[in-house]
Amino acid sequence: MITRSEENYIKAILSINLEKNSIVLTNEIAKILETSAASVTEMIKKLQDKKLVIYEKYKGVKLSKAGRIKAFEILRKHRLWETFLVNKLDFSWGEVHEVAEQLEHIKSEKLTDKLDHFLNYPKFDPHGEPIPTKSGIIPSTKRITLSEMKINSEGIIMGVSLDNKEFLDHLTKISISIGTKIEAIDRIIFDQSMKIKINSKIEHVSKEIANNILIKVN
Repeated sequence: MITRSEENYIKAILSINLEKNSIVLTNEIAKILETSAASVTEMIKKLQDKKLVIYEKYKGVKLSKAGRIKAFEILRKHRLWETFLVNKLDFSWGEVHEVAEQLEHIKSEKLTDKLDHFLNYPKFDPHGEPIPTKSGIIPSTKRITLSEMKINSEGIIMGVSLDNKEFLDHLTKISISIGTKIEAIDRIIFDQSMKIKINSKIEHVSKEIANNILIKVN
């Protein structure tokens, strides 16, 4: 059996690996799980005993084949539940992460498969993150950040790279969500903030916000 805490660790390792495509450092895991490096090292030893990870001292950790299969299963459940909560229960995209963190630990494979079917096999969750298929395939998409957009170009918002409630609530406040059409109007040289047009309305966003909004350019 694998515990809930162990599931959280292997999901974190997978998420970091998918983002950087390299071996994962213990301090990276500690940061994402908001825990100490000592706690991470202790847990990695447990995961290694269960043959879920491969750990090299002073180098880092990667998932074993069994660990990767399990981590993809958890990630799939998490993102399917987020999609269900937003699309069917009208949760805001700033609310769903914490609830999905609880629901992802439900063990029923049948429930996950039925949820996937009920949602018509979505490829992306409400934050624009790809949802792994049951076989562990990640849908691909070409995205750039808002800050990389050329001035006077248009695009569609595909997601965000920062899963933070305050950040997502702010985006909702200025009418930004998945699928929103956006136009880059101007970039302020002084602080690299941007003027954008959304639904015929002009908004001003900071460099940090622009760096964390993902765009599919037309």
